[in-house]
Amino acid sequence: MEIHPIAHFRSPLTSKFGLPRQGGLALSLRGHIVFEPDYRHAEAVRGLEAFSHLWIVWEFSANRHAATGLTVRPPRLGGNERVGVFASRSPFRPNRLGLTCAYINKVETDTPLGPVIHVLGADLMDGTPIYDLKPYVAYADSHPEARCGFVDANEWQPLGVELPNEAATLFSPADLAALREVLAQDPRPHYHDDPQRVYGMPFAGHDVRFRVENGVVTVLPFSTNNRIKMEKHEK
Repeated sequence: MEIHPIAHFRSPLTSKFGLPRQGGLALSLRGHIVFEPDYRHAEAVRGLEAFSHLWIVWEFSANRHAATGLTVRPPRLGGNERVGVFASRSPFRPNRLGLTCAYINKVETDTPLGPVIHVLGADLMDGTPIYDLKPYVAYADSHPEARCGFVDANEWQPLGVELPNEAATLFSPADLAALREVLAQDPRPHYHDDPQRVYGMPFAGHDVRFRVENGVVTVLPFSTNNRIKMEKHEK
């Protein structure tokens, strides 16, 4: 079976570093789905506006290397303990397929690019190929009694976030809220713990540089040299 993208994702996150490690962790994070020309028809999304959530089947397209083993090191276990790849949600998988449940913010059916689906909380980077979309159906998809293995046994606490005052002039209120949520999830590799180390990630056209110490992310002052040239992805 051959599969081809039906759409691509657009996001203020333009690199793999900084992505939330699961969907729904940064609910202020906005993104939208732009269909490929063959699917730019309102008929393809007819009825979707009646649903609140959407399953997105996509590709870990930023992985530079194919999966080489059958075990991985989940961040929730500190990045050192191994579990089976099929007992994890690691991006390093045999077929590089990802699955995300996102909140549908709105569905536009008449734009120059055809239907556009606006979502919140998706953990996809800008340009990610999408292979299928399916509405979330609570009676079949929700399992409140589910056991979640090592995730249940390793509680995760978000970090505090301190932003310089100038951030409010560089980002829209929506992007600023999303940036706080993204940083609170701690984008660093979980085996890193050097408070002097500076990390950087692109977000909404700016280079965000930060340190982490004592459970707090401190974003460094922005400079005029931190502006990132944004590519136009829409066709």
